[in-house]
Amino acid sequence: MDSESAISAFGALAQTTRLDTFRLLVRHEPEGIAAGEIARQLDVPQNTMSAHLAILARAGLVRSERHSRSIVYHADLDGVRALMLFLVKDCCAGNADLCAPLLAELTPCC
Repeated sequence: MDSESAISAFGALAQTTRLDTFRLLVRHEPEGIAAGEIARQLDVPQNTMSAHLAILARAGLVRSERHSRSIVYHADLDGVRALMLFLVKDCCAGNADLCAPLLAELTPCC
């Protein structure tokens, strides 16, 4: 992860609908959720949701896969983990003991 990628990710999340979308996708891991269902649950027009999902995908926060006629979206948890680790890479002036609780929270839950 580099600074430009981190800025892109934070910029993508710095909008209410995209933040709500990302949080909805996290709640639906690991099965994911179809784009139309995301739009319905958040009460956003499908074409608008498509634009928001594209921004999140370019920022490395979501990924998609085609299932027949629908596209299912997933939160890219590895991308989010990389973003968080980028932020705390030099945490606590290199004193790993101080950062241990935070880093433990970032370890995979599943």
